[in-house]
Amino acid sequence: MLNLDILSAGIPHLTPDDTVLLAKEIMLDNHVAHLPVVSANKLLGIIDEESLLDAPSDNVPVSSLQTLFSHASVQGVGHMLDTLHICSEFQLTLVPVLSEESDYIGSISAMDLVRHTDKIIGAGDPGAIIVLEMDRVNFAFSEIIKLVETNDAQVTQLNTYSDSTNATFFITLRINKLEVSDIIATFQRYEYKIKYYFGEEQYENELRSNYNHLMNYLSI
Repeated sequence: MLNLDILSAGIPHLTPDDTVLLAKEIMLDNHVAHLPVVSANKLLGIIDEESLLDAPSDNVPVSSLQTLFSHASVQGVGHMLDTLHICSEFQLTLVPVLSEESDYIGSISAMDLVRHTDKIIGAGDPGAIIVLEMDRVNFAFSEIIKLVETNDAQVTQLNTYSDSTNATFFITLRINKLEVSDIIATFQRYEYKIKYYFGEEQYENELRSNYNHLMNYLSI
């Protein structure tokens, strides 16, 4: 999903002559702690709420704080996951978006980034989640998919990340069914380390079923 496709509607930008007071009011109205400052369609930078609070007066222009501006931005033709990284790295509540000619074309709020990321990774999709832990050199995408499919299931999402403190590699799988005892057993048989799993195991369902049968019997 391109940044151009997810621009946040209704978030204004500041001009250099706008006052600190106006900037504070706009931030409050739009529930953000950052605003782009734009002059002649060019991004001068991002002013943050903390800098506004430290200003000598509410009546000074935001241009007087230009040395405190952040200069983070993304391209409109860039992918939103790169924007998510910029948002996280610079701890922004919005990210300015520029055209290929470096003109300011809008911003993406952190909340909109979260909402669209949720769609991309399928966080709300039904099914179990399994997290594998391994060395990066042992990661084989095709084998992991094959092991899941041998249990009449499919991987609907696969994400990876590394723990920089110990170089451990994690693979997060979203499976299109909740009962994962057979899949867990298969991974363990092939000596995969299961870090976490979130779903249902078959024996839990059988136990619940047996309990329900017992309750029905006792109520006769």
